Amino acid sequence: MTSFMGMLITIDGPAGSGKSTVSRRIAEELGIPFLDTGALYRALAFFLHRKNIPPVEGAVLDAELAAVTVKLETNAVLVNGEDVTQSIRSPRVDAVVSAYAALPSLRRKLLDLQRDQAGEQGLIADGRDMGTVVFPRATLKIFLTASQEERASRRWKELRERGESCTLETVLEDVRRRDRIDSEREVAPLRAAPDAVILDTDGLSIEEVVQHLLDMVAARRST
Repeated sequence: MTSFMGMLITIDGPAGSGKSTVSRRIAEELGIPFLDTGALYRALAFFLHRKNIPPVEGAVLDAELAAVTVKLETNAVLVNGEDVTQSIRSPRVDAVVSAYAALPSLRRKLLDLQRDQAGEQGLIADGRDMGTVVFPRATLKIFLTASQEERASRRWKELRERGESCTLETVLEDVRRRDRIDSEREVAPLRAAPDAVILDTDGLSIEEVVQHLLDMVAARRST
C-alpha cells in the first residue's frame, strides 16, 4: 500500500469552491492531518468584529492581535479558550472575513501558526495563499475554481441546511464581493501558484472532485 505520509498538499481557491469539504475528505482518505486555514481567519474576524474593532491597521488592532490566542483542535476552534466552531460559519462572519483577512498584521499573526502545523505526518492545507505564500515548496499544489453562480448556489444550500435565512441573490453578491477583496488585496492576493494544478469544479459532485484530486496525489507520489 502506498504511503502518503510526509506529503504537503495545498488546496487553494475562491470562496465557495469547496476547498474545506474536499480537503477534509482527502485528508481522511490519505490518513494525514488537515489544516483548515479558513477557520483560523474566520475565528479572528469573528473575535474582532464582535469587539467592534474595524478591519483597519493601527495600534488598537495590533494590541488585540497580540493578546488573542487561536487554537485548532480535532473538532473545534478556540479563541481565548472559547469554542467558536459554530459561530464562525455564520453569514455575519461571511460578510466581514475577507476584509479582515486582507490586513497584513492579521496574516502575519497566522503565518507561523499555519507553518508550524506541517510535520513528518504531512499535511493537507486549504486556503487562498497556501501554495503561493505559506507553503511555496509544497509537494502538490491544487487550485479549485468554479463560476460565481455555482459557488453561490452551493453556499446558499449549505446555509439553508443549517437553518440560516438568506436569499440566493444575497449569497451571490457576497461571493462577488469576497472575490473582489481577495483578488485585489495587496498582501497575498488570491491567485493560483505558477506550478499549481487548476481544476474547474463546475458541474462536478464532491465525490467526483475528491476522486480527481486523489488521482493527482497518487500520480505525484509515484513520480
